[in-house]
Amino acid sequence: MTDLYETQRAMRAMRKAAMQRGVIALLDIGTFKIACLVLRFDGSDEGLRDAESLGPLAGQASVRVIGAATTRSRGVRFGEIDAMAETERAIRTAVQAAQKMANTRVDHVIACFSGASPRSYGLAGEVEIGGAHVTEADVGRVLAACDMPNIGAGREVLHAQPVNFAIDHRTGLADPRGHVGERLAADMHMLTVDDAAIQNLIYCIRRCDLELAGIASSAYVAGISSLVEDEQELGSACVDMGGGATGVSIFMKKHMIFADAVRLGGDHVTRDIAAGLQVPVTVAERIKTFHGGVHATGMDDREMIELEGDSGDWEKDRRQVSRTELIGIMRPRVEEILEEVRAILDAAGFEHLPAQQIVLTGGASLIPGLDGLAARILGQNVRLGRPLRVQGLPQAATGAGFSAVVGLACFAARPQDEWWDFEVPQDRLGGRSFKRAIRWFRENW
Repeated sequence: MTDLYETQRAMRAMRKAAMQRGVIALLDIGTFKIACLVLRFDGSDEGLRDAESLGPLAGQASVRVIGAATTRSRGVRFGEIDAMAETERAIRTAVQAAQKMANTRVDHVIACFSGASPRSYGLAGEVEIGGAHVTEADVGRVLAACDMPNIGAGREVLHAQPVNFAIDHRTGLADPRGHVGERLAADMHMLTVDDAAIQNLIYCIRRCDLELAGIASSAYVAGISSLVEDEQELGSACVDMGGGATGVSIFMKKHMIFADAVRLGGDHVTRDIAAGLQVPVTVAERIKTFHGGVHATGMDDREMIELEGDSGDWEKDRRQVSRTELIGIMRPRVEEILEEVRAILDAAGFEHLPAQQIVLTGGASLIPGLDGLAARILGQNVRLGRPLRVQGLPQAATGAGFSAVVGLACFAARPQDEWWDFEVPQDRLGGRSFKRAIRWFRENW
């Protein structure tokens, strides 16, 4: 725990240094594509001075996208790095193209990734403050007092965010500092992932001659960019449907309070099409993009799709299938993904939140009719989400497939406070016995 605490603090220091230099790169390392944005900060001292402040708008700074590039991802499966050399080449390609567009060199990157078997914990802690004003040190003490669970071997903490403070009988405080009371309590959300996935990511980025200045869950940053303010406040879920994994994040009171992932995504739909129609994966991807869907009508029986192949067999390469047949291949896999998402939301106690809005985003959410099918399976209000606009963002990067990397821009400019932003007493790190609280927010909100 102590090593992690120091590593995360070092990355936060690097992020601030990069902000002072004025530029930083953002990397979304996905199964289908690797996206890179280069951000320029306005360089005003005011934004950097506020970087220590507590709350969801901590460290605000004006940012502008000055470079953007994407490349076909290689060597990534289920959102995790599988082939190191291929992933390294793809990252270098994306970063170099974005640097060329920005006409500047970038040394620091903030990266996000999906998959890695995320697991959420709800923690609570309480300390005596004896009628005094709450100080920064008291915040550090109450976070250290949280009952840490035994997360198990081979797991690492990715996010640890205080989501609620209470002083005596007053709860729902975003920033308790300066308040007077007898007892200070805190609720913290902790997200852990497989340690190997993080170590592979760090190693791969360093092989690209880049320094890692931050790391985030794709489900978290996609939620930041896709959910509007009211949805983040009242309790909503973001379903980030990527190529190899589908991330699920739940937000309440503008904080992420739960995250999980399904090891299925749009790439699995593509492979089903390739197997069902006996065409190459590249052809299957094109067919899915131009003709895909999940609702068949009478018209679809008459809409024929030309299949092109290069097997050398003229009869096999010049076939036609109806769109109804294509939908019959796609729909079962899409239903399977949505059923898995529903199981995750049920386990998290999502039905107890006030709004219960579900927002679909990510490249695989673009399948026509998906929102209607999702509304039936998930049984909630469902809408399609697009990333919020960031200044300078190219038109090509405004689609649902760019929600995670655009969310990284918000994460870089306005980082929420995490456990390691405070001076936590070293003798308290990982020193408590733990119990896991799955539905903890039902009791705390």
